[in-house]
Amino acid sequence: MKSVKICCIIDDDPIFVYGTKRIIKEVDFAKSITVYSNGQEALDGLMRTCIANEPLPDVIFLDLNMPIMNGWEFLDEFKNCKNPRSKKIVIYIISSSVDPRDLERVKDYEQVDTYILKPITPDDLAKILGATIEID
Repeated sequence: MKSVKICCIIDDDPIFVYGTKRIIKEVDFAKSITVYSNGQEALDGLMRTCIANEPLPDVIFLDLNMPIMNGWEFLDEFKNCKNPRSKKIVIYIISSSVDPRDLERVKDYEQVDTYILKPITPDDLAKILGATIEID
């Protein structure tokens, strides 16, 4: 079964992060998992990764409601970041919000693949692996 090399979770809820990491490991979704607790921490970490010429994540699971920098602010900043390797990073919004405005707003971000309601399930991960994402 194929898996992604690096998965990144950007979420401030430690219980969600713990559960998601367990499911990712159970279904062998990713070889490595990076976690950030807000959008600013994630941007800083991803920029350090680029500068150090280390591999970027294949997939990002992004929460919308976080302190310091929320998911929308992260997306606005992230789309302006220069990716030196031109690697396609697929972003999945993971949220408990069912607000139709959020579902509509996601369409404004080309790098966002889809919107998944919390909690993430093994079926969600299987669908992502089955999708046509580029895995080196």
